[in-house]
Amino acid sequence: MLTHLDTRAFSSLWYWVLLSVAWTWVGRGALGVPSELVAQVRRQAPADGAADAPSPESVLLLDWLSLAAPRWRIVPRDGMALLAVACFVLSGLAMLGFGYGVETAQALFLLAGPLAVLGVLRVRLAAQMRAILRQAEHGTLEIEEAAARAAQGMTRHHRQVMALSVVAVGVTAVWGTLWMAAHPNGL
Repeated sequence: MLTHLDTRAFSSLWYWVLLSVAWTWVGRGALGVPSELVAQVRRQAPADGAADAPSPESVLLLDWLSLAAPRWRIVPRDGMALLAVACFVLSGLAMLGFGYGVETAQALFLLAGPLAVLGVLRVRLAAQMRAILRQAEHGTLEIEEAAARAAQGMTRHHRQVMALSVVAVGVTAVWGTLWMAAHPNGL
């Protein structure tokens, strides 16, 4: 009965669909903030530097961040447990995949490894956004300047995510091609 289960990943269309959907989904915005809002704040920040009242886009961006950034906060003790579990799972997949030659484990590692790096980048971005929000709440940073800094940080994060996705998909495609060339019948 187990012989009828196909565990080949790199020759499966569903794996490549999952890979492309995963990276398309995570690249849509930083911390759930729409990229159009960030672009609006970036466009209006230099022109409205000396405005009396903050722009609605700036207020909306900071409001959105005040709702989204706290969800990415990880208590240090929970962070250590999360890090331990992630390292255990990723090292287990790497050992099974590359040490013992299990194709499915290789495919899962090539999918989950870069997504774990993305998780670290998102937690770091949320910490930066919380610091900007604190400064804006205490009045040490004007709303327009806080929104401009937040938009700049989110744009930088978006570029990092795009670079990470290109590298992850590229490495996976090269490795999958090499695997299928070396194992033409899936053995």
